[in-house]
Amino acid sequence: MLYFYGGAADQSLALQIAEDISIAWNDPRGKVRIKGDWYDVLFEIEGSYKPDLQPAFVWHNTDPRLNFFRIEEFSLHDISSVDGLGCNTGYFKLGNLLNHSTTAAHEYGHTLGLDHPKDLDIRGKGQPGIMYPRGTLCDPPFQYDPAATPGGPGGTLNPYTRKVLASDIAGLRLSRLAFDTRSLSILGEFSSFYHQKHEPAL
Repeated sequence: MLYFYGGAADQSLALQIAEDISIAWNDPRGKVRIKGDWYDVLFEIEGSYKPDLQPAFVWHNTDPRLNFFRIEEFSLHDISSVDGLGCNTGYFKLGNLLNHSTTAAHEYGHTLGLDHPKDLDIRGKGQPGIMYPRGTLCDPPFQYDPAATPGGPGGTLNPYTRKVLASDIAGLRLSRLAFDTRSLSILGEFSSFYHQKHEPAL
C-alpha cells in the first residue's frame, strides 16, 4: 500500500501513481526460480490518499507493506526522491508524476533496493531500463530530442522512454530472500521519515 499526503496529493493522483507503477513493473512478466521451482513475479500496487496522516503513524509503523510519500508542487531539490535504497518513505514533486511519467516507477525501484546503474553512457545498447536517471546518454530515439547532439540540450535520456526490463526484475535478487513458514518475506526496510512541506527561500 502506497499512502500519499501533502498539498498536491489527492485520491485520483494516488490511484494513477499506483496504476503507473503496477503497469511498469508487471510489463516484463518477470519470473524467479526459488528452490528449484519457477514462479511468476506479480506486483500488486495499491495507492491511497491520506490527508490526515500523522507523523507518529509513519514513525511507529511496523507493517512492511506500508509506504508513505509526500506530494507537493514545490521541492527544494526540484526532483522527486525517496529516502534511500530499500526505504519506505519519500518526497515527490507533482510535475514529475503527471501524464503517466516513469518517475514513480523509478522511485519505486529504489524502495525495492535498486540503485542507479554505474555506467550512464548506454549509447548503442537500446532500450534504457527503469533505473537510469535523468542525464543518461542513450540512443537518439530515447532522448528528449532524437535529433540533438548526445550530451547537449535535449541530448540525454527522456525519462518517459524508460521501461522496467527483465534485468531490473533480476536485479531484485528475489531468489535470495529468506521465507518464513507462511512463505512470506520482506524486501526493503523502514526509513519511517515523515516529510514536512518544503518552502521556497525568501
